[in-house]
Amino acid sequence: MNDDSTRLVTPVKRVAIVGPECTGKTSLAQQLAGVFATEWVPEYARGYLDKLVLPYTEGDLLNIAQGQMRIEDEFYRDGNRVLICDTNLLVIKIWSEFVFGSCNPWILSEMTHRQYDLHLLTNIDIPWEEDPQREHPTKRKELYELYKRELDVQQRPYVEISGDKTERLPRATEAIHKLFANG
Repeated sequence: MNDDSTRLVTPVKRVAIVGPECTGKTSLAQQLAGVFATEWVPEYARGYLDKLVLPYTEGDLLNIAQGQMRIEDEFYRDGNRVLICDTNLLVIKIWSEFVFGSCNPWILSEMTHRQYDLHLLTNIDIPWEEDPQREHPTKRKELYELYKRELDVQQRPYVEISGDKTERLPRATEAIHKLFANG
């Protein structure tokens, strides 16, 4: 008998794309979802910030974090072996500490429970593109180093993704294939 209650379910691996603003995270997420015929989780912050009338606050970052986790959980159910996340709580933590000097305890706590099989750290070697939600074109190197340091401190598995937009997809695809090959 092979109904839903006895069917083996293969866990979906989570891959988070992290890095400073304007480093191609969304484009890479969309491309990887196509390569792996799976879902990609968009950045909740974009829609949230578009609706704000006033500048965002530290409290808004908690709302964004909770919204991001909610939609990630929703997309997870439809993932096909791998779920590509355009962002995760690491991004929100670093942004909160960079802008406000602190991070909400809920975000820090949830980060310890939410595990990703791989992080793709996007480098700053592609040109800056203006966008009303982007704030720090001259701080990308500093932010990149914060991401790298945090991934190292937390001992999270990651691969640095560099090169122009055509070089990034093969590198990221290879990293995910290795993830599957290693179990």
